[in-house]
Amino acid sequence: MEAFLQPEEHAAIPIQSGFTLIELAIVLFVVALLLGGMLLPLAGQQDIRNFGDTQKILAESRDALLGFAMAHDRLPCPAVAPNGVESPLGGGACTNPHNGFLPAATLGLSPVDAQGYRLDGWGGETINRIRYAVTTANTNAFTTQNGMKTTGMTALLPDLQVCNTGTGMVNAGSPATATCAANAAVATDAVAVIYSVGKNAGTGGTGADENHNPNPQSTIAADRAFVNAQQATTFDDQLLWLSKSALFNRMVAAGRLP
Repeated sequence: MEAFLQPEEHAAIPIQSGFTLIELAIVLFVVALLLGGMLLPLAGQQDIRNFGDTQKILAESRDALLGFAMAHDRLPCPAVAPNGVESPLGGGACTNPHNGFLPAATLGLSPVDAQGYRLDGWGGETINRIRYAVTTANTNAFTTQNGMKTTGMTALLPDLQVCNTGTGMVNAGSPATATCAANAAVATDAVAVIYSVGKNAGTGGTGADENHNPNPQSTIAADRAFVNAQQATTFDDQLLWLSKSALFNRMVAAGRLP
């Protein structure tokens, strides 16, 4: 008798299983770590880019001031609200010589915001407008038409100061007599100062150094002394200044002085 043929055994069907909640949590945690590691460098790169853009804008602004001086025999006054035009129009005794803004509309700079102000590299807020101060020395000779030529190069004594620290500043808040501490002066005869209040514009400015540069948070009245300290978490202002020698050199070369 023939043996009964045994039916083929059914192949085992594999059972698919999903991730457990613990495994999913681990995967999400690892992904979060990876994304965090990528975002931090990107944020740092953006900060570096904004810093560099601001330095470029400040340099362009300084060149524009020199060009204006050669064309008009004077420096422009700082702008004040509500627009980016110098105040007063035509120069003379400036409305806000130490705590105004760069008059980008008067200088013909671009791009500008809706009110004609030049912004730094950090954003499109009004607090990111480039700021500008100009000397009032020699009875506003530097901002008065032909004032420099009338006064004479040897008699012109611009008095804006740039310090490497605000600590120990003498007469801080006094427009005419604020002075850097001993051995802290970077410049004592600057004609103009152009600066940005940096990334922390909306919340910073009250530190020992930033407080001396007019900004929305400053508690010290504007004066002729500005601080250009080392970049740190408590100081991120960016400054450039126009020296007396640089201004005179350009104006002599253009035949505007002596």
